[in-house]
Parts: sequence; structure tokens; C-alpha cells
Amino acid sequence: MKVGYFTLTDNSPSYGAARRDANQFLLEVVEECVEAEAMGYHSVWLPEHHFGRFGILPSPTMLLTHVAGRTKRIKLGPATVVLPLNHPLRMVEEFNLLDLLSNGRAVFSAGRGYDEGEYRPFGASFANSRAVFDEQMEYMLTAWRKSPFEFHGTYYSTPEPLTVVPAPVQRPHPDVYVASFSKPSIELAARLRVNTAFAPFAAAMLFGSVENAAREAKRMATEAGHPDPKVLCSYFVSVAHSTEEADRARERVLYYLHNVLPVLPSDRSKAPPHIAYYVDFVERIRAMKPSQMGDRSIITGDPEHCIEVLKKCEEGGISEVICYFNFGLLSHKDTLKAMERFARDVMPHF
Repeated sequence: MKVGYFTLTDNSPSYGAARRDANQFLLEVVEECVEAEAMGYHSVWLPEHHFGRFGILPSPTMLLTHVAGRTKRIKLGPATVVLPLNHPLRMVEEFNLLDLLSNGRAVFSAGRGYDEGEYRPFGASFANSRAVFDEQMEYMLTAWRKSPFEFHGTYYSTPEPLTVVPAPVQRPHPDVYVASFSKPSIELAARLRVNTAFAPFAAAMLFGSVENAAREAKRMATEAGHPDPKVLCSYFVSVAHSTEEADRARERVLYYLHNVLPVLPSDRSKAPPHIAYYVDFVERIRAMKPSQMGDRSIITGDPEHCIEVLKKCEEGGISEVICYFNFGLLSHKDTLKAMERFARDVMPHF
């Protein structure tokens, strides 16, 4: 099992006076990505978020390309492209270019997002996001797997056969992941013969545990003809020197979660059916206390405990865990310390 660095650049307005300077924070994220390579992490994963409603990075491809120029080895992935806000052909071109400029280090991951407030300014339909997303993924895989290619769908069509340049270094394309917060997303990944990415809480809500989710995703993918399906999982991570330090990490997770609630669908009568499961998540978070933040939410404790939890992930079929260190306003200095502690005390066991 491989280990990567992950951030959602959380910087919610509801943090009030404690809110980070967005420009400085993004420059710090660049430095964390560069240091991740030096510390031995396998990959870095950066988000797409708009208008500072929660996260603050609008273009993962641009920042990942900058990181590519400052690194040599580390894999470069988005977590994730909010695909309905983008044209699928443009995403194929951009990730092909990232793959070329990084000499074959690009990874692609996409999802639908959860914030209707990010959709409206782009004129994108939140209500139709499920159908649009599915078609966009089919479009991208067609463009990557056939050249020249044609596509004729409900939302997207090519006017004539197209050839995309540049071609990616990885053939036929970089590894592709579908961010899966619902069973239809897992089914889509299986049908397209690509990989799946889970957040632990979503995996637990769907299948009871990350391990069960990984086994089910791999089963569906294998039955659909994927010869080597991969499952990636993100996790809040804080290797702690004491019980008090672990408790503070759990408090930061809950702080983070409460500040994402305003951008999540929370009204069951208004949420589109395909996104209504977020309402259940919102209700659970509102009732939760830091002491209830267990291993399905955060990996924290001494190195031995962190290793134990991650070994279960590995045994359950998780191919890679991407670790979220700077959640809940953790400073850049403390984030680097947390990354270094994990790299020193936990990572050698994987």
C-alpha cells in the first residue's frame, strides 16, 4: 500500500478572525507538496474549490503543473476535479499536458462535488450533475482510448473526429479514479474499467467499513473486466505523542466538519435525489462529539496504533491512502512536523 499527501485547502468563512490568508496558504501548500517528495511520500493530491466557500484552490492542474517543475518523482493527482464545472475535452488536454511536463506522473480523479453554490456561477446544473458527470467520464475515456475519437451523447458531442495533442506519456492514459460517495459512482467506475476513491465516512455509510467498500468496489470492477482495479482512500491523520494531542486532533476534525456543513445539501426536500445522502451526513455531524471520532474518521494515536489501522486498510485491499494533515487550520509549520513524524514513524511499515 502506498501513502500520499492530501489537502482540501479548507478555509471556511465561518472560521471568522482565524481564517487563513488564502494566497499565503496556497504558497504553503506548494511547499508541503515539494517537501512530501523529499520525505518519501508517493503522491500529492490537490482539490478543486471555488469562491472561498470552503476550499480555496480553483485549478488543481495549474498548481500540480507548478509542483511538477519543482519535483522529480512524486505522482500528481487532483482530489478531485469537479467535472460538471469543466468541459471533458479540456480536461483530457490539460491532464495530457501535465503528464507530458511531469514525464508520466499525472493521475486523474473526478467527482461531482457537493456545493450547489459552486455550480450556479458557472451556469452548471446541480440537479442534472449525476447524468452529466457520467457522460463526461465516458467522453474522457473515449478520448483517451481511441485516436482519433468521436463521441455523441446527450450533453456532449464531437462535430467531427478529433485527435487530442499532446498525447500523454502514460498509455493509453494516466490512472483514473472516480470519487465515490454513492453506489452509482462505484458502478460507473466499474463499467468504465477505472479505479475508485473513497472517503472513510462515505465508505462506512455505504458498506460498514473502508475494507468492505474496497472489496465490493474491486469485485464489481473485476466482474466488469478491469484486470487490476485500485482503490484509494483519504484519511485525516495525526500521529500523536499523547492522549491530549490525539484529542486535539479529533477536535480539529470536528471543527473542520462543522465548517463544511454550510456548503453541503442539508434540506431533504430540496436536495436532488442523487445527492440526498449528504443530508444524512449533515445530520450525523451535527450530533457528533469529538470523542466519537474513531478510526472511521481519523487515524490518530501513537505510531503503533496508526500502523495498526493502516494495516487493516492494506489487508482490506486499499492500494493507497492519502493523508490529510493540515485540516482545521493546522499551521504550515505544524503541518510539516506532522508530515515528517508520519514519514519517520509510520511510512516505513508500508
